[in-house]
Amino acid sequence: MVNTIRIIGIDPGLNHTGWGVIEARGNDLSHVANGTVSAKASDPLATRLMIIHNALMEIIHAYQPREAAIEETFVNRDARATLKLGHARAAAMLAAARCELTIAEYAPNRVKKAIVGAGHAQKQQVAAMVNMLLPKARPESADAADALAVAICHAHYRTALTAK
Repeated sequence: MVNTIRIIGIDPGLNHTGWGVIEARGNDLSHVANGTVSAKASDPLATRLMIIHNALMEIIHAYQPREAAIEETFVNRDARATLKLGHARAAAMLAAARCELTIAEYAPNRVKKAIVGAGHAQKQQVAAMVNMLLPKARPESADAADALAVAICHAHYRTALTAK
């Protein structure tokens, strides 16, 4: 007997945090909802983190996922930007943890490889594959498409993770 699991994928960002909820029943995936949490770049960091956290708490309560998949922070040359992105990721993880979701983390290259087959795929390729795998999704932004990709990645890898 194959269980159905509801998963929220999160693509954290200080200005735009993408989210996507899917259901996985074995290899069958279906779209539930997706969107973007936006905060003003002019707002103080603490306010932006609160917006992300509070919005994700509401989304989790509304859609009732049991598991969360969050994209890991991409480390770039700008250490300050990487650190700030880490704050956004922490706000998202805290929301999922407060709702007692099982949380999995995936590197951006692993997500791209799971969705497109290549770890260095372009955003457009990821979005195109998300649309093929979830034809009813129609993500409103690249961030929402990336979040759906994270959720799909988790749906593919979760059985290996839970077997450990």
